[in-house]
Amino acid sequence: MEKREEVFSKAVRAGKRTYFFDVKTTRGNDYYLTITESKKRFDENGDFHFDKHKIFLYKEDFEKFTDGFEESIAFIKEALKDAVVEKISSKPLSEKDNQANTVDVDFDDL
Repeated sequence: MEKREEVFSKAVRAGKRTYFFDVKTTRGNDYYLTITESKKRFDENGDFHFDKHKIFLYKEDFEKFTDGFEESIAFIKEALKDAVVEKISSKPLSEKDNQANTVDVDFDDL
């Protein structure tokens, strides 16, 4: 199996996982994207290995993938916003809190 040329790579560390976004070329000099999730695992002897999961994304699917990804993220942000509002509204407030209490929520921090 012939290895494809990598033309761009971006690693994103996120907690215990690392995500790799690699742009590669096809034989016809077209581009595709591989997204790899890598997580370090330890066996019973204390030796480690990396579990990797890979997605291949081809240019004809970029727009549909992006639309689905953005819609999913928007859903999560909206659900979290509702959860924060519900948590705040269900908390009993004292009379003093009722008069002057406001809550600032930055959704980027969620």
